Amino acid sequence: MRDAEYIANVFMADSGKKPDPKVAVVGCGHWGENLVRNFHQLGSLVCVHDIKSKVTEKITAAYPVPSSSFQEILENDSIDGVVIATPAEQHAEMAAAVLRAGKSVFVEKPLALRVSEAERLCQQAGEAGLVLMVGHLLQYHPAFEKLKEICQSGALGRVQYVYSHRLHLGRFRTEENILWSFAPHDISMILGLLGDDLESVSATGHSFLNHDVADVTTTHLKFTSGQAAHIFVSWLHPFKEQRLVIVGNGGMAVFDDTLGWPEKISIFPEPVTWNNGIPVPTEADRETVPLEEAEPLNLECRHFLNCVETGETPRTDGQEGLRVLRVLDAAQRSIESGETLKLSKGRAVL
Repeated sequence: MRDAEYIANVFMADSGKKPDPKVAVVGCGHWGENLVRNFHQLGSLVCVHDIKSKVTEKITAAYPVPSSSFQEILENDSIDGVVIATPAEQHAEMAAAVLRAGKSVFVEKPLALRVSEAERLCQQAGEAGLVLMVGHLLQYHPAFEKLKEICQSGALGRVQYVYSHRLHLGRFRTEENILWSFAPHDISMILGLLGDDLESVSATGHSFLNHDVADVTTTHLKFTSGQAAHIFVSWLHPFKEQRLVIVGNGGMAVFDDTLGWPEKISIFPEPVTWNNGIPVPTEADRETVPLEEAEPLNLECRHFLNCVETGETPRTDGQEGLRVLRVLDAAQRSIESGETLKLSKGRAVL
């Protein structure tokens, strides 16, 4: 590890005060660089690692932190937590290594590619008393937090149906399909709103650019409560759309993340009235909801550091990541088999 003087300075505490948690970021590509930026701004970044030397050179030139090997990070007792933003197929193995080294870990979504791997990680973190957090970013978005408040307040009546669209043109992947790349965000939000008592999952997917790598998927979720949801994701769309719609029997709400902060959340009260027992649509006035502007990723990074420091369970802990993974797994199986998968306690019934 180079720049030992920098490392020493980072860990100097003020007058015996316990230093804030320190982290390393592993994987500094497209999204990892954003994590580097935020943890550096928070004064918690110790070092970085990426297998691509050009990526490492770019990061260390932009931020005054040294690069280290993954093994050096695991052996550095001064590092409290490791942030993993590598390709998804590496998440489970690397997260397990971090936990074995006695460090907390923040894993970008998905937590793993196999349910069994995620279950082992949850058990491992629990037995070690370490923080295992998954990067379900939108759970930390002020707009989604407000949306949950609106639903819980009863302003929409009983929530009956939720649907989400996450559409864009590119970035195309070859190692993971659109379901695994885009849908975790929406699955996480929907489970956060409706719970995880799922009855069935069905999904369809289409591959146009690369054989067996779906570019477009639609997933339908049915809950034992009678509530339902669908998720439409695509990276073959001419414009960006990131919209979550909640339909209740007393109103509707929309979270549109492509709009400016004053317009991200809209409420449409009483969209349906009844006339002699017949439902009649009404053009309800749109009401926007004020929000306090904040970068969701910064809030997520702060949350991880706080959990490492206090031992608090993360909002998106390993168990939440496991619930999302079970839905992803069921949706993938449905795409491959063409069948609707029945679920029991979140698990697919074979």
